[in-house]
Amino acid sequence: MQGLLKVVQTVNLYLSDYILIVLLIGAGLYFTVRTRCVQVRCFGEGMKRVFGGLTLKGEKHGKSGMSSFQALATAIAAQVGTGNVVGACGAILIGGPGAIFWMWAIAFFGMATIYAEATLAQKTKVYTEDGEVLGGPVYYIRKAFKGGFGKFLAVFFSVAIILALGFMGGMVQSNSIGEACNTAFGIPTWVCGIVVAAVAGLIFLGGIQRIASVTEKVVPIMACLYIMGTIVLLCMNITRVPEAFGLIFKYAFNPTAIIGGGLGYALKTAISQGAKRGLFSNEAGMGSTPHAHAVAKVEKPHDQGVTAMIGVFIDTFVVLTLTALVVITVFYTAGGELANGYDAATSTLNKTNLAQSAFASVFGDAIGNGFVAICLLFFAFTTIVGWYFFGKQNVVYLFGKKAVIPYTVISLLFVFLGSILSNDLVWELTDTFNQLMVIPNVMALIALGGVVAAIAKGGDKDL
Repeated sequence: MQGLLKVVQTVNLYLSDYILIVLLIGAGLYFTVRTRCVQVRCFGEGMKRVFGGLTLKGEKHGKSGMSSFQALATAIAAQVGTGNVVGACGAILIGGPGAIFWMWAIAFFGMATIYAEATLAQKTKVYTEDGEVLGGPVYYIRKAFKGGFGKFLAVFFSVAIILALGFMGGMVQSNSIGEACNTAFGIPTWVCGIVVAAVAGLIFLGGIQRIASVTEKVVPIMACLYIMGTIVLLCMNITRVPEAFGLIFKYAFNPTAIIGGGLGYALKTAISQGAKRGLFSNEAGMGSTPHAHAVAKVEKPHDQGVTAMIGVFIDTFVVLTLTALVVITVFYTAGGELANGYDAATSTLNKTNLAQSAFASVFGDAIGNGFVAICLLFFAFTTIVGWYFFGKQNVVYLFGKKAVIPYTVISLLFVFLGSILSNDLVWELTDTFNQLMVIPNVMALIALGGVVAAIAKGGDKDL
């Protein structure tokens, strides 16, 4: 295990520090320019589409897709997961508070990237003979690159996403659920794994309509619950909040005091952690959420594109930022355990329990640990559901519907295994496949940039 962990960490080091940063920031800048800053220009339109007709009782679309809000809820179910709690804590521990600034930067430009993903997914979706709608990066990859090369990239992406989200991703989420519930309630992690796998199986077997029905109800409730809890804690520490914001900006550009080493090393660490955890959190550019946005029933691709942007905004600028402020106000402001860097902290603090420790320091162990455990349970479970759906779309693309049942069984097995395996190895493997997904996805997005630009300007362009 240790040998495998070192190999995977080395691969991730090169992917996250070089390839990922270039691809994510480059794609974000490219689409920000090509769409004339669509994330600012059409932000209000996106908010109106999401909240103007908000309902927890979406229409039933059968196999023909989901409502726009159901698709967004499914996308947010995947986006708002352990990356917003455990991932944010890991980024802060390794990259310092400044890593959050780089998460914000990645998310701002990522809103333009996810606009491109959603519009292209809508533009290239297909219907099966029995009326089922299918869509996602594999379809616009094949449009972007003809012949054998396009086929190779599509297969590469499909295999990567099935491993990253359908299998390894479920391990990460169930691992976080197990650890949190064990810390808060003393429940053995393997028991959590069995329960989570059983409930997930019931939802998986219900198909697209059951997934849509669950996400449209659970996602708004879980987001409101977590947001209210963090706001209460921040109100109790209100005098430290301005300092927390100050630390985010201070250590974004001069992180040496908190990370150590030279300026170049410290800055690279802060940026790479922001990019890597930012990707895992909001998934813009990764090619996952287009599977949900593709099946939305909207009048034109632009409508779902602006809706998709709001998912990134909620994920990073609301939920993740609140997590970061909670942790920084408790541990990094003057007098906090981590004010002088991670080395000054006790060995009991890590990315898995840091948020729980922050809430426990204010509300007490029972309430603090229990609150984070319950929120993580909702976050991680809905992410398992969303990621299963994304993986399923690619299983159907590669092998047809006959492979769905075997895929479901293997996916549930991985959910259980995640509850009992090493946390570090699970996270590192997930990072590897997440980052590999980005490569073919971003290549296709850039290749079809003219189509996205035309849609953003109110027109259209044939593929």
